[in-house]
Amino acid sequence: MCGIAGFFSLNKHFSEADLIAMTDSMQHRGPDANGFYVNQAKTLGLGHRRLSILDLSTFANQPMFSADDRYVIVFNGEVYNFKDIQKKHNIVTKTTSDTEVILALFQKLGVDCVNELNGMFAIAIYDKQEDELFLFRDRLGVKPIYYFFDGSNFAFGSELKAITKAPFVKQHITINHSAIASFLYLGYIPEPETIYNNIFKFPSGSFATLSQKGLSIKSYWKAEEKIVPNTQNDFATAKQELKNLLHSSIEYRMIADVPYGAFLSGGIDSSTVTAIAQEISPLPLKTFSIAFDDAKHNEAEFARAVSSHLKTDHHEFRVTEKEALSFVDRIASAYDEPFADSSSIPTMFVSKLAREHVTMTLSGDGGDELFHGYGMYTWAQRLNTPFVKALRGPIAAGLSLMGNRYKRGAQVFNYPTEQRIKSHIFSQEQYFFSENELPLILNKAFCSPITLNENFSSARKLSAKEEQALFDINCYLKDDLLVKVDRASMQFSLEARTPFLDYRLVEFALNLNENLKVKDGVQKYLLKEVLYDYVPRELFNRPKWGFSIPLNKWLQTDLKYLIDSHLSKEAVEQFGVLNYTHIASLKQRFFAGEDFLYQRLWLCVLLQIFLKNNS
Repeated sequence: MCGIAGFFSLNKHFSEADLIAMTDSMQHRGPDANGFYVNQAKTLGLGHRRLSILDLSTFANQPMFSADDRYVIVFNGEVYNFKDIQKKHNIVTKTTSDTEVILALFQKLGVDCVNELNGMFAIAIYDKQEDELFLFRDRLGVKPIYYFFDGSNFAFGSELKAITKAPFVKQHITINHSAIASFLYLGYIPEPETIYNNIFKFPSGSFATLSQKGLSIKSYWKAEEKIVPNTQNDFATAKQELKNLLHSSIEYRMIADVPYGAFLSGGIDSSTVTAIAQEISPLPLKTFSIAFDDAKHNEAEFARAVSSHLKTDHHEFRVTEKEALSFVDRIASAYDEPFADSSSIPTMFVSKLAREHVTMTLSGDGGDELFHGYGMYTWAQRLNTPFVKALRGPIAAGLSLMGNRYKRGAQVFNYPTEQRIKSHIFSQEQYFFSENELPLILNKAFCSPITLNENFSSARKLSAKEEQALFDINCYLKDDLLVKVDRASMQFSLEARTPFLDYRLVEFALNLNENLKVKDGVQKYLLKEVLYDYVPRELFNRPKWGFSIPLNKWLQTDLKYLIDSHLSKEAVEQFGVLNYTHIASLKQRFFAGEDFLYQRLWLCVLLQIFLKNNS
């Protein structure tokens, strides 16, 4: 795990000093070493910050050069099957790192090499002879790449802060109005947009070629293109295949030359990863969980029970409310653009504490999207029935006259169009602003239409639940959950690996009959059946809880100062983005008892903080 940065500018608008500043802004991503390469013409630069995981020697430092000195690579992430690739292609190496194998494979196959890589990666390779730069991003978008491009000048980095360190970039970016609307609607800014004009998120499952002729970006993998006409319907066959894939994926992700462990919340996903990893590990696996004083948000006892059964080396950290609150101010600096997922706070905390014991950890991200673990999928099915479609207006009107829970539910029925239903379900499940509310909360100049692509064609007719899950894989998982874990863990130089997002496992789940994902009302049915081979099912007879904080309560108590400070009339009108009349109404309703509005106020607070810090 590392941080990478670079530039390609025939006009020589970037310098070696810029490259060093860009790279060193991400020292937290790679505290072990740094390295830089600038070509003789000063038109290309590559920078690297290293967190040593494989081959801890200095010989594996980057930038790394090919044996013939033609190619230069900087690379963030891990390619787990590098030993298989090395054997298959008879690659002779001087190090035991995956970086050298990737570079040798590129020499042999060119851009097609990416199809053989199983891992999480953001790769930049420069061809000195042809003066071409190549970029690659992994299939699911686990590892980030941001890039600036104005038609002639290109810069990239693992984080936004790296790119904005370059003076030329800073002079040529402005706030992206359409991204603000997307943020208030989704709680994150979806690919390819960022909060800045001219800076973009490099698309997942894609590679780029950059030369004097310009920039070309092509896709090599899309989830919807991996859907086949027929599903796997047999329970016994599916269970064995899932078990084999999980074992293979987790075994791959346990390859490391440093101490490692696993996040263990006590839920289905982290418990499955931990159980199989413990079976593979020759020593008791180190596991990590945090405990909150607030019982509603405390799963520590369940993690403790799972650990006790599996006999892991468990580390439980009790977090006081005061300690958790101290991380609120860290969100803006860690995420670089407005980002509303408040579970980033406990994720930062468990990452910080895990880093005291290990350098790499396994995470359970992806299980809900692959095996239908969210309530959103029930909503998708419900809204797809003819009865609800015909009467959703009256249903919404009736629910809006009832208590808070029903008022919130009323919003879900008020989707604007069939084409926008998936993002609408997500938005309202998260208590964010609906598309209909955006003209109320945003002043006219900032009220841009939502341009999110959420409709995908595939070889098989998908159910409403499957379509909602595909939306989550392409959008929510990639641009929210994976961003959250990457920034939170890398704040503390901790590598987080995601076994559920092995592309082989994703392709299997995409073509699994949905009746094996949800059966008789039991969500993640097949995955649970695999887990119960390792851990007694009685430990999981409880409602699903998310990895969350009591943000609702905090905004009424210890975090109320954020509302008072950033959502005052003076503060709101200073930037002119939000409509204070609507803000005042939200505040009044929230403190009068409509507590489901807390997420809307949280969005506004974070946006105001960003505007203040970047005005």
